[in-house]
Amino acid sequence: MIIQTSGGQLRLAANLKWMYTELPFEARFDAAAAAGFTGVEFASPYELPAARVRELLDSAGVTQALINTPGGSAGSATAMGTAFTPSARAVFRQGVERALHYADVLGNPVVHVMAGLRPEDVDPELAFATYVTNIGWAAAQARAAGVRIVLEAINKREQPMYGLASMETAAAVADAVDPDTVGVLFDVYHAQVDRGNVIERFERLAPLIKHVQIADNPGRGEPGTGEIAYEHVLARVAASGYSGWVGCEYGPVAGTAEGLNWIERITG
Repeated sequence: MIIQTSGGQLRLAANLKWMYTELPFEARFDAAAAAGFTGVEFASPYELPAARVRELLDSAGVTQALINTPGGSAGSATAMGTAFTPSARAVFRQGVERALHYADVLGNPVVHVMAGLRPEDVDPELAFATYVTNIGWAAAQARAAGVRIVLEAINKREQPMYGLASMETAAAVADAVDPDTVGVLFDVYHAQVDRGNVIERFERLAPLIKHVQIADNPGRGEPGTGEIAYEHVLARVAASGYSGWVGCEYGPVAGTAEGLNWIERITG
């Protein structure tokens, strides 16, 4: 879905984990396409064979914009990834290889390599060094596969032990490892919760931003349901020359279809 802001055009992708949850998962692709979305994203495609996900994409006529690397089982210490865990290096590498396989089958250009929690019993410096080493290895695999990877910081209110301290830290790692292959996933919601100054921080990090996600705060609903001035944020994102996807990673307040009126309200 192409939207026009005062700063230029942006491409929106529907996040099928958060949107169209009133429908069975496999029906969400067609629903997103019917609403005008040409791209979709969701964290975990691994519950279905890669070939089946590709069938759903092709049938709906949409592009897969983003997937995450696999996490551990729900509720486990590794549910959000293993990149900060020294004892889980083999698990991390297996996850990256699996994600790149899915990316190849799906035609997916960007993989979010999840950082995961920092283990409480591991020295913070060792955990961070493990992370940087893991990202360096992942970057080499992604580069060979023609895929870009992105790093995302989760706000500390919701995940105080999440490994990445900030989007600025993510940018520093990307720049040190391989800024052509590794970039920042700039999630406007997490940025607002953690430090605010969303536009200033976006513009400072813009050269390294390879994916954007949006939701409002508080509540993580669609833009226009909270405090973030999305008419200005999206205009500045567009004006920056950003040409990637903008993932709608929000929980619709009153139904997905009804909630899409934010687009006309904010960009019209």
